[in-house]
Amino acid sequence: MSYSDTIAQRAETLSKSALVHGVTPLVGRVLLAAIFLISGISKISDPAGTIGYINMVGLPFPSLSYGAAVLTEIVGSIALILGFQTRIVALILALFSVATALTFHNNLSDLNQFIHFFKNIAMAGGMLQVVAFGAGRFSLDARR
Repeated sequence: MSYSDTIAQRAETLSKSALVHGVTPLVGRVLLAAIFLISGISKISDPAGTIGYINMVGLPFPSLSYGAAVLTEIVGSIALILGFQTRIVALILALFSVATALTFHNNLSDLNQFIHFFKNIAMAGGMLQVVAFGAGRFSLDARR
């Protein structure tokens, strides 16, 4: 057996393993959800500051936007962790990430905003991977 055959065999074995189809997607979902959960909790801890920031960028109905953001981040992150309606939730969080980047982090000449903009775009990319490949074996979606 050649070296390339051995590598191909190992890759095939790995791709069928519980690690790849179970643990890795679960860990990935938890890591992706963490930033949304932390952000939602921080918004709850300072509603006036968050509403003021929303108002500053000129969004209509800042209090309603605040509530929608908190709901999206908290409920979305919990659903993502549990693997419940994962593809739909991941798509919503991807769209939320892009909308947030375009609305709140669009001053790309400011290095901090530049970093936050592309962090949000990268998060959207991660969410689109979840949309494409689903929640994995260890999820509520897999139990149905």
